[in-house]
Amino acid sequence: MLSHYYHSFAFVNPIRNFILIIVSLALLFITGFVLAKIKTEDQKINRIVLGALLLIFIIVGTVWILKVPNQQTSDFGNFWSRAPVVFTERRIYSSPTDYFAKYAYQTGFIIYVASVIKIFGFNIFAIQFLNVIYQALILLFTYLLVNKIFKKVVVARLSVLLLMIDLDWFALNSQTDNQYLGSLLYLITFYLLMNDKIWSYILAGITLTGGCLVRPIGPVIIAGIVVFAIFYIWFTNNNYKAALKVVLSLLIYFVLFAVAGWGIKASGINEYGLSNTDQEWKFMVGLHYQSNGTYSNDMNNFIDDSKPRETTRRIEKAQIKKEIKYLNDNNLWLKFFFNKNQLLWSTPTMATDFTSYNLNHSPTTVKIIDFLAYLGSIFLIIFSWIGSLKLFKTKFSKNLYLLILPLMAFVVVQLLIEVQGRYRIEFLPIIAVIGGLGFAQVLNWFKYLLPKSKKAN
Repeated sequence: MLSHYYHSFAFVNPIRNFILIIVSLALLFITGFVLAKIKTEDQKINRIVLGALLLIFIIVGTVWILKVPNQQTSDFGNFWSRAPVVFTERRIYSSPTDYFAKYAYQTGFIIYVASVIKIFGFNIFAIQFLNVIYQALILLFTYLLVNKIFKKVVVARLSVLLLMIDLDWFALNSQTDNQYLGSLLYLITFYLLMNDKIWSYILAGITLTGGCLVRPIGPVIIAGIVVFAIFYIWFTNNNYKAALKVVLSLLIYFVLFAVAGWGIKASGINEYGLSNTDQEWKFMVGLHYQSNGTYSNDMNNFIDDSKPRETTRRIEKAQIKKEIKYLNDNNLWLKFFFNKNQLLWSTPTMATDFTSYNLNHSPTTVKIIDFLAYLGSIFLIIFSWIGSLKLFKTKFSKNLYLLILPLMAFVVVQLLIEVQGRYRIEFLPIIAVIGGLGFAQVLNWFKYLLPKSKKAN
């Protein structure tokens, strides 16, 4: 992160950037001190403070979507432009190499978009404002998860603060993006699993299914849940009954997901259901050393989609073998993994770029906003580092591992497949959970300014 800042920002308007850093830090710490000073033993006050934070965010998020262009770019434009025909045409793709034929797992989200259009009309503001509401709910469940894990209201408030100021996290609310709804459903799943009630395990299976339907990163979420159930519930706590309840959630997920896939096939919307018929693409791009495993036009132009899918699949498999051989022959695996991990966590998410706000704002404004967006990520990541160290001296619920394990699975998978900075967006609430603990620790270093904190009832 420091390396990226040095090469990208250190010598570009350094005085202005330095002023922005100082002002941003001052505002962040002043707000943090205020939130820490407000008493925590009164539940009514706690709800008012949380409500105020969420209201402020909704206002800021709404202003953002009104100030940026409505233009839908990249895959987001694909979802928005194709959605109106979902319920009127027999299928949503024109050939076996079409986007929704190769990546049929995206069908769940385009059905959601089509449903929103069916209710509110072909008006992008409906999608955008729903994204803002989902983001506010993400903040709410981040708060609830922190309280469940650390039992500290101040830490929960600070986690919400760190996440809500991160423009790198919320800027994509102007796009037809599946990350916010998916992230919300996954967070609700974690929260329900922590409740340890039969009804909550049943609901967790339903929300997990919903999350996987709109944001298909289910394998890493499920991998984390399975490891948590085996090692932290069954082996560590010797509680196989609770582990079986988690299995109940997973069984509900597998049944519902299979039924959804069958339903999509039966409806004729997509004969491929919710499958991935182009698994090789992500690995071919993800193992390309010259682009650090990220999307590149060279890789995109390498495949001719006018050719039959069987032909392109053979080409992709052959290219994957070449990429692996290149990494092996030059002993570049460690350097490659380091570069990919750095790109995932240390560079901007590019969320502001996808909004095309450079079309209706001056170059100076764009540079300032880009820098402030990246500052939000810097603050969040740095406080999460401090929070990670603080964990060694902090009592916390083992449920924290239910959040960390899917995050770890995500990091491992990203080492092998295509990586982009924005792919971390749905995991930033988990980073904020730990970041809030780190921020609280930093404030405690100045505890002569703080009142004695009390735990929530």
